[in-house]
Amino acid sequence: MLAERDSVALDGGTADAPETFGRVFAISEFRALWVAQILSVLGDQLARVALTLLVYDRTRSALLAALTFTASVVPTFFGGVALAGLADRLPRRQVMILCDLARVLFVLAMIIPGLPLPALVLLLFAVTMVSTPFTSARAALYPDILTGGTFELGTAVTMTTFQFAQVAGFAGGGTVVGFFGVRPSLLADAATFAVSALVTRLWVHSRPAPQAPGDSGPARSTRAGSRTVAGVRLVFGNPALRTPMLLGWLAAFYNAPEGIAAPLAHALGAGALATGLILAAGALGASVGAIAFTRFLSPSARAALMRPLAVGSCLILVTFALGPRLPLALLILFTSGLFDCFQVAAVSAFVRAAPNEQRGQVFGLAQAGMSISQGTAMVLAGLVAQHHSPSTAIALAGALGTAAAVLINVTRA
Repeated sequence: MLAERDSVALDGGTADAPETFGRVFAISEFRALWVAQILSVLGDQLARVALTLLVYDRTRSALLAALTFTASVVPTFFGGVALAGLADRLPRRQVMILCDLARVLFVLAMIIPGLPLPALVLLLFAVTMVSTPFTSARAALYPDILTGGTFELGTAVTMTTFQFAQVAGFAGGGTVVGFFGVRPSLLADAATFAVSALVTRLWVHSRPAPQAPGDSGPARSTRAGSRTVAGVRLVFGNPALRTPMLLGWLAAFYNAPEGIAAPLAHALGAGALATGLILAAGALGASVGAIAFTRFLSPSARAALMRPLAVGSCLILVTFALGPRLPLALLILFTSGLFDCFQVAAVSAFVRAAPNEQRGQVFGLAQAGMSISQGTAMVLAGLVAQHHSPSTAIALAGALGTAAAVLINVTRA
Protein backbone atom coordinates (compact mmCIF):
# COMPACT_ATOMS: atom_id res chain seq x y z
CA MET A 1 0.00 0.00 0.00
CA LEU A 2 1.31 3.46 -0.93
CA ALA A 3 1.81 6.00 1.80
CA GLU A 4 -0.47 9.03 1.89
CA ARG A 5 2.23 11.32 0.50
CA ASP A 6 2.61 8.96 -2.48
CA SER A 7 -1.12 9.10 -3.13
CA VAL A 8 -0.88 12.88 -3.28
CA ALA A 9 2.01 12.63 -5.71
CA LEU A 10 0.03 10.25 -7.91
CA ASP A 11 -2.88 12.65 -7.82
CA GLY A 12 -0.83 15.25 -9.63
CA GLY A 13 -2.54 18.30 -8.20
CA THR A 14 -4.01 19.90 -5.15
CA ALA A 15 -7.40 21.18 -6.30
CA ASP A 16 -10.20 18.61 -6.62
CA ALA A 17 -11.73 20.09 -9.74
CA PRO A 18 -11.02 19.93 -13.50
CA GLU A 19 -8.90 22.70 -14.99
CA THR A 20 -9.04 24.47 -18.38
CA PHE A 21 -6.33 24.06 -21.01
CA GLY A 22 -6.26 27.78 -21.81
CA ARG A 23 -4.18 28.42 -18.70
CA VAL A 24 -1.10 26.64 -20.04
CA PHE A 25 -1.27 28.29 -23.48
CA ALA A 26 -1.09 31.67 -21.80
CA ILE A 27 2.52 30.81 -20.89
CA SER A 28 4.82 31.80 -23.76
CA GLU A 29 7.59 29.30 -23.01
CA PHE A 30 5.11 26.45 -22.94
CA ARG A 31 3.73 27.55 -26.31
CA ALA A 32 7.24 27.47 -27.76
CA LEU A 33 7.91 23.97 -26.48
CA TRP A 34 4.50 22.87 -27.73
CA VAL A 35 5.14 24.13 -31.27
CA ALA A 36 8.57 22.50 -31.33
CA GLN A 37 7.01 19.22 -30.22
CA ILE A 38 4.37 19.25 -32.94
CA LEU A 39 6.95 19.82 -35.66
CA SER A 40 9.40 17.15 -34.57
CA VAL A 41 6.84 14.43 -33.74
CA LEU A 42 4.97 14.92 -37.01
CA GLY A 43 8.16 14.54 -39.02
CA ASP A 44 9.29 11.55 -36.96
CA GLN A 45 6.13 9.57 -37.65
CA LEU A 46 6.38 10.24 -41.37
CA ALA A 47 9.91 8.86 -41.34
CA ARG A 48 8.88 5.79 -39.31
CA VAL A 49 6.09 4.87 -41.71
CA ALA A 50 8.30 5.47 -44.72
CA LEU A 51 11.13 3.22 -43.56
CA THR A 52 8.83 0.50 -42.17
CA LEU A 53 6.90 0.29 -45.44
CA LEU A 54 10.13 0.34 -47.42
CA VAL A 55 11.53 -2.64 -45.51
CA TYR A 56 8.31 -4.65 -45.67
CA ASP A 57 7.82 -3.96 -49.39
CA ARG A 58 11.36 -5.16 -50.11
CA THR A 59 11.39 -8.22 -47.85
CA ARG A 60 7.75 -9.19 -47.08
CA SER A 61 9.06 -10.17 -43.65
CA ALA A 62 6.93 -9.40 -40.58
CA LEU A 63 10.01 -9.85 -38.38
CA LEU A 64 12.16 -7.41 -40.38
CA ALA A 65 9.33 -4.86 -40.46
CA ALA A 66 9.04 -5.12 -36.67
CA LEU A 67 12.83 -4.81 -36.31
CA THR A 68 12.82 -1.66 -38.44
CA PHE A 69 10.08 -0.06 -36.37
CA THR A 70 11.96 -1.16 -33.26
CA ALA A 71 15.03 0.75 -34.52
CA SER A 72 13.03 3.91 -33.83
CA VAL A 73 12.21 2.81 -30.26
CA VAL A 74 14.99 0.72 -28.68
CA PRO A 75 17.78 3.35 -29.08
CA THR A 76 15.98 5.32 -26.38
CA PHE A 77 17.39 2.75 -23.96
CA PHE A 78 20.97 3.66 -24.82
CA GLY A 79 20.19 7.36 -24.92
CA GLY A 80 18.38 7.16 -21.60
CA VAL A 81 21.28 5.43 -19.87
CA ALA A 82 24.20 7.27 -21.48
CA LEU A 83 22.90 10.69 -22.54
CA ALA A 84 19.85 11.72 -20.49
CA GLY A 85 22.07 13.00 -17.68
CA LEU A 86 23.21 15.80 -20.00
CA ALA A 87 19.92 17.52 -19.13
CA ASP A 88 21.17 17.82 -15.54
CA ARG A 89 24.80 18.77 -16.28
CA LEU A 90 24.25 21.33 -19.08
CA PRO A 91 21.71 24.13 -19.56
CA ARG A 92 18.55 22.35 -20.65
CA ARG A 93 17.72 24.73 -23.51
CA GLN A 94 21.21 24.19 -24.90
CA VAL A 95 20.76 20.42 -24.78
CA MET A 96 17.51 20.67 -26.73
CA ILE A 97 19.03 22.84 -29.47
CA LEU A 98 22.12 20.65 -29.89
CA CYS A 99 19.98 17.52 -30.12
CA ASP A 100 17.76 19.09 -32.77
CA LEU A 101 20.75 20.12 -34.89
CA ALA A 102 22.30 16.65 -34.60
CA ARG A 103 19.03 15.09 -35.78
CA VAL A 104 18.93 17.42 -38.77
CA LEU A 105 22.31 16.07 -39.88
CA PHE A 106 21.38 12.42 -39.32
CA VAL A 107 18.11 12.70 -41.24
CA LEU A 108 19.72 14.56 -44.13
CA ALA A 109 22.24 11.73 -44.37
CA MET A 110 19.34 9.32 -44.97
CA ILE A 111 18.55 11.13 -48.21
CA ILE A 112 21.90 10.21 -49.81
CA PRO A 113 21.06 8.26 -53.01
CA GLY A 114 21.87 4.56 -53.00
CA LEU A 115 22.29 4.31 -49.25
CA PRO A 116 21.96 0.62 -48.21
CA LEU A 117 18.97 -0.37 -46.10
CA PRO A 118 21.09 -1.25 -43.02
CA ALA A 119 22.64 2.24 -43.13
CA LEU A 120 19.18 3.83 -43.16
CA VAL A 121 18.14 1.80 -40.15
CA LEU A 122 21.39 2.72 -38.35
CA LEU A 123 20.76 6.42 -38.97
CA LEU A 124 17.22 6.04 -37.67
CA PHE A 125 18.75 4.42 -34.59
CA ALA A 126 21.02 7.46 -34.11
CA VAL A 127 18.16 9.93 -34.55
CA THR A 128 16.14 8.18 -31.87
CA MET A 129 19.05 7.89 -29.45
CA VAL A 130 19.76 11.62 -29.68
CA SER A 131 16.09 12.38 -29.07
CA THR A 132 16.35 11.03 -25.51
CA PRO A 133 18.34 13.90 -23.96
CA PHE A 134 16.08 16.32 -25.88
CA THR A 135 12.94 14.82 -24.34
CA SER A 136 14.55 14.59 -20.91
CA ALA A 137 15.58 18.26 -21.03
CA ARG A 138 12.10 19.33 -22.13
CA ALA A 139 10.38 17.27 -19.42
CA ALA A 140 12.81 18.61 -16.82
CA LEU A 141 11.96 22.20 -17.84
CA TYR A 142 8.21 21.80 -17.39
CA PRO A 143 8.17 22.07 -13.57
CA ASP A 144 10.16 25.32 -13.90
CA ILE A 145 7.75 26.72 -16.50
CA LEU A 146 4.45 25.31 -15.21
CA THR A 147 3.54 25.84 -11.57
CA GLY A 148 0.61 24.77 -9.46
CA GLY A 149 -2.34 23.25 -11.29
CA THR A 150 -0.89 24.07 -14.71
CA PHE A 151 1.69 21.29 -14.48
CA GLU A 152 -0.67 18.36 -15.01
CA LEU A 153 -2.57 20.36 -17.62
CA GLY A 154 0.69 20.91 -19.46
CA THR A 155 1.49 17.20 -19.23
CA ALA A 156 -1.92 16.34 -20.67
CA VAL A 157 -1.50 18.85 -23.50
CA THR A 158 1.96 17.47 -24.25
CA MET A 159 0.74 13.89 -24.38
CA THR A 160 -2.35 14.81 -26.40
CA THR A 161 -0.25 16.78 -28.86
CA PHE A 162 2.10 13.83 -29.20
CA GLN A 163 -0.81 11.53 -29.97
CA PHE A 164 -2.45 13.91 -32.46
CA ALA A 165 0.88 14.42 -34.22
CA GLN A 166 1.24 10.66 -34.38
CA VAL A 167 -2.24 10.38 -35.88
CA ALA A 168 -1.40 12.93 -38.57
CA GLY A 169 2.03 11.45 -39.25
CA PHE A 170 0.90 7.82 -39.28
CA ALA A 171 -2.34 8.38 -41.20
CA GLY A 172 -0.65 10.64 -43.74
CA GLY A 173 2.59 8.66 -43.88
CA GLY A 174 1.31 5.92 -46.15
CA THR A 175 -0.22 8.47 -48.52
CA VAL A 176 2.91 10.64 -48.61
CA VAL A 177 5.16 7.67 -49.33
CA GLY A 178 2.76 6.40 -51.98
CA PHE A 179 2.66 9.72 -53.83
CA PHE A 180 6.10 11.20 -53.22
CA GLY A 181 8.41 8.42 -52.01
CA VAL A 182 10.71 8.10 -49.01
CA ARG A 183 13.10 11.03 -49.60
CA PRO A 184 10.50 13.85 -49.42
CA SER A 185 9.25 12.42 -46.12
CA LEU A 186 12.78 12.43 -44.73
CA LEU A 187 13.46 15.95 -46.00
CA ALA A 188 10.33 17.16 -44.23
CA ASP A 189 11.52 15.42 -41.08
CA ALA A 190 14.87 17.26 -41.19
CA ALA A 191 13.07 20.58 -41.66
CA THR A 192 10.93 20.00 -38.55
CA PHE A 193 14.03 19.55 -36.40
CA ALA A 194 15.61 22.71 -37.79
CA VAL A 195 12.51 24.77 -37.04
CA SER A 196 12.23 23.18 -33.59
CA ALA A 197 15.78 24.31 -32.79
CA LEU A 198 14.99 27.84 -33.97
CA VAL A 199 11.77 28.07 -31.92
CA THR A 200 13.57 26.82 -28.80
CA ARG A 201 16.43 29.29 -29.29
CA LEU A 202 14.12 32.28 -29.75
CA TRP A 203 11.36 31.71 -27.21
CA VAL A 204 12.59 29.41 -24.44
CA HIS A 205 14.52 31.24 -21.71
CA SER A 206 18.09 30.27 -20.96
CA ARG A 207 18.59 28.78 -17.49
CA PRO A 208 21.79 27.59 -15.80
CA ALA A 209 22.47 23.92 -15.44
CA PRO A 210 20.91 22.56 -12.22
CA GLN A 211 23.30 21.62 -9.44
CA ALA A 212 22.74 19.86 -6.17
CA PRO A 213 24.08 21.65 -3.07
CA GLY A 214 27.88 21.40 -3.07
CA ASP A 215 27.85 19.69 -6.48
CA SER A 216 30.76 21.51 -8.07
CA GLY A 217 34.42 21.20 -8.89
CA PRO A 218 36.23 17.85 -8.39
CA ALA A 219 33.40 16.49 -6.25
CA ARG A 220 30.97 16.98 -9.09
CA SER A 221 33.32 15.25 -11.51
CA THR A 222 33.66 12.29 -9.15
CA ARG A 223 29.90 11.94 -8.71
CA ALA A 224 29.24 12.15 -12.47
CA GLY A 225 30.51 8.61 -12.98
CA SER A 226 27.95 7.17 -10.55
CA ARG A 227 24.93 9.23 -11.65
CA THR A 228 23.33 6.35 -13.50
CA VAL A 229 23.62 3.99 -10.52
CA ALA A 230 22.25 6.69 -8.21
CA GLY A 231 19.37 7.31 -10.61
CA VAL A 232 18.47 3.62 -10.77
CA ARG A 233 18.48 3.38 -6.98
CA LEU A 234 16.31 6.46 -6.74
CA VAL A 235 13.59 5.36 -9.17
CA PHE A 236 13.34 1.82 -7.82
CA GLY A 237 13.73 2.77 -4.18
CA ASN A 238 11.06 5.47 -4.09
CA PRO A 239 7.44 4.24 -4.50
CA ALA A 240 6.37 7.70 -5.71
CA LEU A 241 8.69 7.18 -8.70
CA ARG A 242 8.56 3.39 -9.08
CA THR A 243 4.79 2.97 -9.27
CA PRO A 244 4.03 5.46 -12.07
CA MET A 245 7.12 4.25 -13.95
CA LEU A 246 6.00 0.61 -13.92
CA LEU A 247 2.49 1.60 -14.96
CA GLY A 248 3.96 3.65 -17.78
CA TRP A 249 5.95 0.67 -19.01
CA LEU A 250 2.69 -1.19 -19.70
CA ALA A 251 2.64 0.75 -22.96
CA ALA A 252 5.09 -1.86 -24.27
CA PHE A 253 2.24 -4.36 -24.43
CA TYR A 254 -0.54 -2.25 -25.88
CA ASN A 255 1.81 -0.57 -28.36
CA ALA A 256 3.02 -3.92 -29.71
CA PRO A 257 0.55 -3.74 -32.66
CA GLU A 258 2.54 -0.79 -34.04
CA GLY A 259 5.51 -3.07 -34.73
CA ILE A 260 3.42 -5.40 -36.90
CA ALA A 261 1.07 -2.84 -38.47
CA ALA A 262 2.20 -3.60 -42.03
CA PRO A 263 1.84 -7.40 -41.66
CA LEU A 264 -1.56 -6.92 -39.99
CA ALA A 265 -2.78 -4.72 -42.85
CA HIS A 266 -1.54 -7.31 -45.36
CA ALA A 267 -3.25 -10.15 -43.47
CA LEU A 268 -6.50 -8.16 -43.53
CA GLY A 269 -6.22 -7.72 -47.29
CA ALA A 270 -5.38 -4.01 -47.18
CA GLY A 271 -2.41 -1.88 -48.22
CA ALA A 272 -0.28 1.11 -47.23
CA LEU A 273 -3.22 3.33 -46.31
CA ALA A 274 -4.53 0.68 -43.91
CA THR A 275 -1.08 0.47 -42.32
CA GLY A 276 -1.30 4.17 -41.54
CA LEU A 277 -4.83 3.78 -40.19
CA ILE A 278 -3.79 0.89 -37.93
CA LEU A 279 -0.95 2.99 -36.53
CA ALA A 280 -3.22 6.02 -36.17
CA ALA A 281 -6.15 4.26 -34.44
CA GLY A 282 -4.48 3.86 -31.05
CA ALA A 283 -2.94 7.31 -31.19
CA LEU A 284 -6.32 8.88 -31.97
CA GLY A 285 -7.92 7.04 -29.05
CA ALA A 286 -5.13 8.19 -26.74
CA SER A 287 -5.64 11.79 -27.86
CA VAL A 288 -9.36 11.73 -27.16
CA GLY A 289 -8.83 9.90 -23.88
CA ALA A 290 -6.18 12.32 -22.59
CA ILE A 291 -8.39 15.33 -23.31
CA ALA A 292 -11.45 13.82 -21.60
CA PHE A 293 -9.41 12.44 -18.69
CA THR A 294 -7.91 15.80 -17.81
CA ARG A 295 -10.71 18.14 -18.87
CA PHE A 296 -13.67 16.39 -17.24
CA LEU A 297 -12.23 14.48 -14.26
CA SER A 298 -11.02 15.88 -10.97
CA PRO A 299 -7.49 15.03 -9.73
CA SER A 300 -8.87 12.55 -7.18
CA ALA A 301 -10.91 10.79 -9.89
CA ARG A 302 -7.87 10.58 -12.15
CA ALA A 303 -5.84 8.99 -9.36
CA ALA A 304 -8.62 6.49 -8.61
CA LEU A 305 -9.01 5.45 -12.26
CA MET A 306 -5.32 5.21 -13.13
CA ARG A 307 -4.86 1.55 -12.18
CA PRO A 308 -8.14 0.15 -13.65
CA LEU A 309 -7.52 2.00 -16.92
CA ALA A 310 -4.01 0.55 -17.07
CA VAL A 311 -5.52 -2.95 -16.95
CA GLY A 312 -8.13 -2.10 -19.57
CA SER A 313 -5.59 -0.75 -22.06
CA CYS A 314 -4.12 -4.25 -22.38
CA LEU A 315 -7.20 -6.39 -21.71
CA ILE A 316 -9.14 -5.06 -24.71
CA LEU A 317 -6.42 -6.34 -27.06
CA VAL A 318 -7.19 -9.94 -26.07
CA THR A 319 -10.27 -9.68 -28.33
CA PHE A 320 -7.91 -9.90 -31.33
CA ALA A 321 -8.00 -13.64 -30.66
CA LEU A 322 -11.37 -13.59 -32.46
CA GLY A 323 -9.65 -12.52 -35.70
CA PRO A 324 -11.49 -9.21 -36.28
CA ARG A 325 -11.70 -7.62 -39.72
CA LEU A 326 -10.21 -4.19 -40.38
CA PRO A 327 -13.08 -1.95 -39.10
CA LEU A 328 -13.41 -3.88 -35.82
CA ALA A 329 -9.62 -4.10 -35.46
CA LEU A 330 -9.39 -0.31 -35.74
CA LEU A 331 -12.14 0.08 -33.12
CA ILE A 332 -10.30 -2.22 -30.70
CA LEU A 333 -7.05 -0.32 -31.15
CA PHE A 334 -8.91 2.98 -30.70
CA THR A 335 -10.45 1.73 -27.44
CA SER A 336 -7.08 0.57 -26.14
CA GLY A 337 -5.80 4.05 -26.91
CA LEU A 338 -8.67 5.60 -24.94
CA PHE A 339 -7.59 3.68 -21.85
CA ASP A 340 -4.04 4.97 -22.37
CA CYS A 341 -5.19 8.24 -20.77
CA PHE A 342 -3.99 6.89 -17.40
CA GLN A 343 -0.49 7.84 -18.58
CA VAL A 344 -1.32 11.52 -17.94
CA ALA A 345 -1.52 10.85 -14.21
CA ALA A 346 1.46 8.48 -14.26
CA VAL A 347 3.81 10.85 -16.10
CA SER A 348 2.78 13.85 -14.01
CA ALA A 349 3.33 11.92 -10.79
CA PHE A 350 6.75 10.71 -11.90
CA VAL A 351 8.10 14.12 -12.94
CA ARG A 352 6.70 15.81 -9.83
CA ALA A 353 8.37 13.28 -7.55
CA ALA A 354 11.81 13.59 -9.21
CA PRO A 355 14.30 15.97 -7.53
CA ASN A 356 15.33 18.87 -9.79
CA GLU A 357 19.04 18.04 -9.84
CA GLN A 358 18.29 14.47 -11.05
CA ARG A 359 15.11 15.11 -13.02
CA GLY A 360 16.67 14.67 -16.45
CA GLN A 361 18.54 11.53 -15.37
CA VAL A 362 15.57 9.70 -13.84
CA PHE A 363 13.26 10.69 -16.71
CA GLY A 364 15.84 9.33 -19.14
CA LEU A 365 16.08 6.07 -17.20
CA ALA A 366 12.30 5.72 -17.29
CA GLN A 367 12.45 6.30 -21.05
CA ALA A 368 15.20 3.71 -21.32
CA GLY A 369 13.12 1.08 -19.57
CA MET A 370 10.12 1.98 -21.70
CA SER A 371 12.11 1.68 -24.93
CA ILE A 372 13.72 -1.67 -24.14
CA SER A 373 10.39 -3.13 -23.07
CA GLN A 374 8.63 -1.75 -26.15
CA GLY A 375 11.37 -3.00 -28.43
CA THR A 376 11.27 -6.46 -26.87
CA ALA A 377 7.49 -6.62 -27.12
CA MET A 378 7.52 -5.54 -30.78
CA VAL A 379 10.21 -8.03 -31.77
CA LEU A 380 8.39 -10.85 -29.98
CA ALA A 381 5.15 -9.81 -31.67
CA GLY A 382 6.98 -9.94 -35.00
CA LEU A 383 8.28 -13.43 -34.23
CA VAL A 384 4.81 -14.68 -33.32
CA ALA A 385 3.30 -13.02 -36.42
CA GLN A 386 5.96 -14.70 -38.55
CA HIS A 387 4.69 -18.15 -37.57
CA HIS A 388 1.08 -17.39 -36.66
CA SER A 389 -1.30 -14.55 -37.51
CA PRO A 390 -0.68 -10.91 -36.54
CA SER A 391 -3.99 -11.00 -34.67
CA THR A 392 -2.73 -13.88 -32.53
CA ALA A 393 0.43 -11.90 -31.73
CA ILE A 394 -1.62 -8.88 -30.62
CA ALA A 395 -3.95 -10.98 -28.48
CA LEU A 396 -0.94 -12.58 -26.76
CA ALA A 397 0.61 -9.15 -26.07
CA GLY A 398 -2.69 -8.02 -24.56
CA ALA A 399 -2.89 -11.07 -22.29
CA LEU A 400 0.68 -10.63 -21.02
CA GLY A 401 0.10 -6.91 -20.46
CA THR A 402 -3.07 -7.61 -18.51
CA ALA A 403 -1.21 -10.03 -16.25
CA ALA A 404 1.54 -7.44 -15.65
CA ALA A 405 -0.99 -4.71 -14.86
CA VAL A 406 -2.84 -6.91 -12.39
CA LEU A 407 0.46 -7.82 -10.72
CA ILE A 408 1.33 -4.12 -10.24
CA ASN A 409 -2.11 -3.48 -8.80
CA VAL A 410 -1.99 -6.45 -6.43
CA THR A 411 1.52 -5.76 -5.15
CA ARG A 412 0.94 -1.98 -4.99
CA ALA A 413 4.49 -1.57 -6.28
